[in-house]
This record gives sequence, C-alpha cells and structure tokens, in this order.
Amino acid sequence: MTLEDWGWTAFFAEQFTAWSDKGLLPARVIRGEKNYFRVWTTSGELTVRFAGKIRHQADGRADLPVVGDWVAVEPQPDQRGLIHALLKRRNSFSRNLPGRRKGKGRERIEQQVIAANIDLIFIVSGLDRDFNLRRIERYLTLVGGSGSEAVILLNKTDLCDNPEQHRAAVMEIAGATPVHLCMARQQGQLDILTGYLQAGKTIALLGSSGVGKSTIVNGLIGEQRQKIAAVSAADGKGRHTTTHRELFLLPRGGILMDNPGMRELHLWGDEQDLVESFADIEDLSTGCKFSDCHHRSEPGCAVRDAIKTGNLPEERLANYHKLKGELSNLRQF
Repeated sequence: MTLEDWGWTAFFAEQFTAWSDKGLLPARVIRGEKNYFRVWTTSGELTVRFAGKIRHQADGRADLPVVGDWVAVEPQPDQRGLIHALLKRRNSFSRNLPGRRKGKGRERIEQQVIAANIDLIFIVSGLDRDFNLRRIERYLTLVGGSGSEAVILLNKTDLCDNPEQHRAAVMEIAGATPVHLCMARQQGQLDILTGYLQAGKTIALLGSSGVGKSTIVNGLIGEQRQKIAAVSAADGKGRHTTTHRELFLLPRGGILMDNPGMRELHLWGDEQDLVESFADIEDLSTGCKFSDCHHRSEPGCAVRDAIKTGNLPEERLANYHKLKGELSNLRQF
C-alpha cells in the first residue's frame, strides 16, 4: 500500500514539506478511540496520541484531529507514535455537538467535526418504518455545507411494498443528487456503487442506526468486518453496532468510512447550505413580490402559492423554516 492508496495528494504533500526534514512521517487517521488514534504510514499502522501543544494551540474541538485527517507523526518504539501537526483539511463535515443544549440560561453552541477529507458521502436511509423524507433533507443540508458530493442510497427494498414510489419521493427533494435502491444484504445489489469507487477517493456512509451501513461496509469490503444487529421489531429502530469511525481500504479501489448512527443531527454551517438541499424553494422565491420574503404570511409569496396549488408540500416548507432557524441561531454565538 502507498500513501496515494489512502488519499495522499499534492495538496497534502505541499503542506508536509515543513515537516519532512524533522524525522516525521505523513500519516492518515484511520480510526479514532477515546484516548488514542490508529494511523496508517509507510511504516505500517501506528497507535498514536497527539502532542500537548496541539490541544494548547487549538481554538476549539474542531482544531483537533479526527478520522480522515492527515497528520505529521513522530514514530516511537512498539508501533506507537506522537502527532505533532494537523495538516490543513480539503473539506470536513460537522454538526452542532449534541447533548450540551443549555448553559447559563442560553443554548450552547460547539462545532463537532465528524470526519475530514471526504470526497463523496453516501446518505443511507432504510425503506422500513424509520424512513423519513425530512431527515433526508437534513442530511442533504449537512452535506451541502461540507464541500463533499452526495449520493442517496435507499436500502432494504425487501421491507417496502413500493420502493420506486419512495425513490420518486426522494428524487423530488434531492435535486441533482443521485438516488439508488438496493438490498445490501443480497449479493450483487451493491454493484450499482462500483462506479463511485475510485482509487485514492474517500467515501463516507452517513445515516441513522439500523439503516444498514455496516452491511454495506461488509459487502463492499467482501468480508464481515463490522458487526450487524437486528432492527427492533417493537419500534422499527436500529441499535448502534458501529461505535467508532474507521477507514477501510476497498479491494476495488477507494477508501470507505463507516460512521456510528446519529440520532441527533444538529446542523452546523450557515443558511447558504440550504441553497442546494432546498433548490426548489430557492427557485420559487425569485417569484416572490418582496425580495426579503420569509414565505410565511407575506402577500405575493410565490412559495406559499406553490403550496396552495399542490406544487410544493407544506411539510417541506415547514422543514425548510426549521433548518433555516437552526442555522440562523448559530450566528448568534
């Protein structure tokens, strides 16, 4: 294996020149644990931690290494090492850190970088009782602000009476984003993804627990690397089988990242991230009487008119307002 197999490009090589004469190695973070990382270098895999100066110099959590990052590592005995520098990211996708909603009487805001240097994101949704168009809109908005491309994968077609009908509904909100149907656990069903797998390109899986991400990982790798748990018959919801983020080198070429399922997906970014995920509403708004129309009760609102004529679902506009409100609130902090 080479650095290029793991996504090394001239963008990172140029940055690393400042460290190449100091006995450090370029390394990609391929797995994150609570107190350490696993990285891949030309000397093989190392277990590493980062130097205290990195934490000291960081302005926040977003400046610390995450899975997908390229770093400069000092190798140490027993396949261990120390991270001395974090190379600039080509892109990243983040969420507002969950579980820390209130502090001193007001909402607390903190960016959590989920992964870095991702070329393509498979947004995975199950066609079972957990299927939710509004959640897919949220994922599209998250990816829209990341700098990565997206593909929507509708899994578990065997649990849906009319998969094509669901695909059509998703295509109505997906814009130019490709939408595919599959049953990941059936051999050959993942062949539709082959065209997206390219040497040196990194693909991440994003979706709720139980949508089949681990099954997809196993299918693309060609062996059982990730644990799989059954979806609850009581509520149709999945359980967390993936507990950490990890990169896998694919036999067909490319790098695949599995992510733990996220029940809380608070947005991080700005209102511009809605332009692609809600392109239909943005296009309709050009016909509004007022250029600053909020699409609520203003006269001459082309967006509200589209709801009246049945050309725009009211639920989609409601979610647009909800997500726009979340992104707007981030600017207050």
